[in-house]
Amino acid sequence: MTADGNTRFDEGATAVRRHVRNGKVWTATPYRVIQDTDDYLVVAGWPGLKSLASTTWITSFLNGGTRREQTIDELASGRWELGWWTWRDTVVRSWYGIDKHFTVRQFFDPEHRPLTWYVDFDLPKRRTRLGIDTLDLMLDLIADPDLSRHRWKDEDEYRHGRRLGLIDDQVHRHVTAARDEVVGLIETRQGPFACDWSPPAHDLWPTPTLPDDALRPL
Repeated sequence: MTADGNTRFDEGATAVRRHVRNGKVWTATPYRVIQDTDDYLVVAGWPGLKSLASTTWITSFLNGGTRREQTIDELASGRWELGWWTWRDTVVRSWYGIDKHFTVRQFFDPEHRPLTWYVDFDLPKRRTRLGIDTLDLMLDLIADPDLSRHRWKDEDEYRHGRRLGLIDDQVHRHVTAARDEVVGLIETRQGPFACDWSPPAHDLWPTPTLPDDALRPL
């Protein structure tokens, strides 16, 4: 614990990233900590990791992205069920800027070859004794491994979330500023894009698991 009461995590510890809407957990995923500072938390995940997620999201993912709007509708309504989801196919290293409206991820294949950069736009992170709480805001950006090209993803879903009131005008302004910030960081190779991340050495650690109280209010 730090002087302000916030938990900091040692390298190799388990930290849980939760997406939370009005006090209700939408997803809960355990990761291994790579680095934790005042400004950001870096974690890793890999195939076999088990998390909890909306059953509608799981069904949508398994069916190639169909019913995505229904997932957003459920999030806005506050009514959803959780099911177990097992991470597969890729190794991921994620940079969570504590005060930022975005998260930067880099994906690798099982042979540790870089696949893509992926930016999730989300709420600033609230530290908890388990890890961090945030909320995904639907909008994403994908960039090539060498950062030479990038493209926006799920802008229609973001607009749908706006219509449903998930993203109010104030948050929208923050996201707009974050979009400009992320593009600037990519073009100048700064911040989390400043170096070529190595894939996490996940064979050094056992796969993290969710604690029994992962769904309780924190």
